[in-house]
Formats: sequence, C-alpha cells, structure tokens
Amino acid sequence: MLIPVVLAGGGGTRLWPLSRAALPKQFIAFPGRGHTLFQETLLRLGGRAGLVIVVCNEEHRFLAAEQSRQVGMGDARILLEPAPRNTAPALALAAWEALQADPDAVLLALPSDHFIEQAEVLHAAIDEAESIAREDSLVTFGIVPDAPETGYGYMAAGETLGSSKARRLQRFVEKPDSATAEKYLASGNYLWNSGIFLFRARTYLAELERYAGDIHRICRRAHESGGGGEDFRRYDGAVFAECPGKSIDYAVMEHTRRGAVIPLAAGWSDLGAWDALWRHSQQDAAGNVINGDVICHDTSGSHVQAGSRLIAALGLRDLLVIDTADALLVADRASARQVGEIVGELRRSARSEAEQHRLVQRPWGSFECLATGAGFQVKHLLVKPGAALSLQKHERRSEHWTVVRGRAMVSCDEREFELEVNESTMIPLGSKHRLRNSGDEPVEIIEVQLGDYLGEDDIIRYEDQYGRVRQS
Repeated sequence: MLIPVVLAGGGGTRLWPLSRAALPKQFIAFPGRGHTLFQETLLRLGGRAGLVIVVCNEEHRFLAAEQSRQVGMGDARILLEPAPRNTAPALALAAWEALQADPDAVLLALPSDHFIEQAEVLHAAIDEAESIAREDSLVTFGIVPDAPETGYGYMAAGETLGSSKARRLQRFVEKPDSATAEKYLASGNYLWNSGIFLFRARTYLAELERYAGDIHRICRRAHESGGGGEDFRRYDGAVFAECPGKSIDYAVMEHTRRGAVIPLAAGWSDLGAWDALWRHSQQDAAGNVINGDVICHDTSGSHVQAGSRLIAALGLRDLLVIDTADALLVADRASARQVGEIVGELRRSARSEAEQHRLVQRPWGSFECLATGAGFQVKHLLVKPGAALSLQKHERRSEHWTVVRGRAMVSCDEREFELEVNESTMIPLGSKHRLRNSGDEPVEIIEVQLGDYLGEDDIIRYEDQYGRVRQS
C-alpha cells in the first residue's frame, strides 16, 4: 500500500504578515487560488491513496481536519506532534502508524506548502520511485534546476541505477553562494532538494535506527504511549520532548547507502518567500501582482496586497506591500527572504503579531480581537450552528457577554439559560461556564474581558466535544 504522509508543520515566518505561527502558509487561501497549498497537496494525490497521514502540531489540528474534509479527505489520519522536531521524527511517527495498516507500507512524504504545476509528471516519477523503493532504496526527488538559485539546498547525483531515470544519491550540499550555484547548474549533476521522499516504512525505520538511534528509540516510545480519537493521535509530550530535532536529510539520507534520487521537472516551487509567490502569481502588463482594493500608478514589478483598506501605490519599483488588519509589510522584493528576521524580532519583543491574526479560527467558530488595553480586552465571537465552547473556567479574568446575533445557550456554575439579541450576562472569575449554539444560524457575541492577565492560556477545560481536554 502506498501511503502519502503530508508534512504540515511550519512556523509561519516566511510569508509574514499573511502567515503566522497559528496560520502558516500551507493553510492560507491565497488570492487567485481555489484551494490552500495543503489542500492542493491532498488533491495532487489524484485519488491514488486509500489512507492519508497528516503530521502537524496540536494548534493546527482543526485546520488540517477541516481543510481535509472540504476536499473529500475527511478520513485522513492526523498525527499531532507535541513539539516541532523536524522531519526525521515526524516520519518515524508516520512510519509506525502506517505499519499498523500494512506491514509492507510504502510512504510518500510530501511537504504541504509546495507548488507543483504538472501533477502528471510527479505521478510518473512516483511510479518509478515506488518500484525502486520496493527494493529497499530510500528515494528522494531532485528538482532539475533552471537557474543558479542560492535559496535552495542541492543534492549531488551519481551514476544511473539500471535502466531507470534514478541516480545514486551522493551527497547533500547546503545553500551555495552565487558562484557555486553557477557551477552546480553548469555541471548538470546537481539537483534542488525538494523535500519529497518515497520509501518502505520498515526500511526507513531500519536506517533511522542505524544512523540516528536516539530518534528511533524515543519516537518508538512516543508511538507506543500515544492515543487519541478516530481521526487523530496524540503523543506523550514529556517523552517526545527528549527527541533531537533533525531533518531526514541530516539524520538518515546523508549517511545511508540506500539513497537514490529521481530528477523531477514539474514546475516546482516551495513558495518560500514573497518573491517566489510573486513569480508564480498572475501579473499585469507592468509585472505587478495586485490583490484586493488597490490603485496603482506608475508602478512595476511589485506585489501589492490590500487587507481591509484601500492601498494607493505610486511610483513603486520591485516592492512588496502586504497589508493585514494588524501589520503592514513594505520591503524591497530582493529582500523577501529576510522577512523571517522581522518575525524573529517580533518574537523577541513578545509581539502577538508574530503568532496570530486578529481573527483566529477555532473548531467551534472564530474570535476577533477588536480592542485591548490595560486590564481589558474586547472580542467578537462567532459560534457555528451546533457548536459549543468547552466547559471551562478562568483564574485571572471575568467575562461579559452580549448577544448581537442569534440565540445563545449559557451555562454558568449551576445555572443554564438562554440569551437573545441585546441580552447580556457576566461570567465571574473562577466560574465554570460554557457557551453553546443549538440553533440553525451562527451566534455572535461581543465579549468584554476584565482582569490582570488576558492570555488564551488562562483556560482550564473540564469537558470539550473537540477532544481538547488532556487526560491526566
């Protein structure tokens, strides 16, 4: 059985401010695209997979589940990493999960944030790789370079393997400088590292045990102690925290003697920065990518994206102007790959703009921060029909709810009552409470929080229909 493993981790740094830690690029519906990159990855499988495994972190569980459901893959198995540890541990967890379904499972590891124009070319390469993998090779796919790119890692390819297009994998090399990249391109023996792999689950685990025994041992313990619901699996955070964070490249592929690489020319990009997204988006006659409410005059080679307000651009050359409700990026397009430095500075300053947008999705609906100040915060909550917040309490804040749309069912300690439009209630500090929507239309609430700490982690959950209560 061929089992795709969609790797959906990510820090949300490279396409900031549109991407954030709570909403990395693979889950964003970019203007002009019908699906998110994550959904495009699932759809690219072309129905050839019976079981799909998704590896992501806890915070993105419901994004992954809902977006899978939207494209008809709601039965995907979601593995929730307690902490980011890179691709070698993620694939180890996926390998043990796959072996439970098929002792001879072949894994197709796919990053969820890549753009591939020619899916049929990828499928042909997968078919060829599968025959090699069944002979216990660890196969990766190397992108045939069309430019001396300095933003990608490379792989050196050796002699061909039999009559196939596959070549022996000699070594990985880091991102080169311009002169070295020119030499790589001219040689014809270097390929870009795509991060796509195909191998037998048991072969990968055997090589992982040989070359990175600590990762193998810890991930096996985590797998054996894991549990969860029908569609997801959690792992012991204390066990997984001991695992080194290593990519499959460093942990296995640089050491194995079973490595093979198949050249791939399928219109690939990892959309790793705003300049890459500009290149792969529809441009006007002046080379501009324009999204949203934008007026441009005497502007060329720029990506201008409006959020909730008008942007007027005049006399711009090769710039990025990316607007959101709480942050605006203005940058030279040539500096696009340095956006992560801005995010690093935001995190060092504990700025919320690095972590999430004002509008935050939850399994029950969404909330948007409208105003904040010393000791108070105002939010707009939308609760979907049939949905409910967890039964919870707060230790450092009280809440005041006013219904502006729909009819809400409220539980507060021993009381349960309905609130209609223009009715309000107070949730005292320390009270167990829950908000439910039993109706057929969304319920909208204006929530005013008062307290000395208003962070989202001031929640103690007792019951939750979405499985967010951790078992002790």
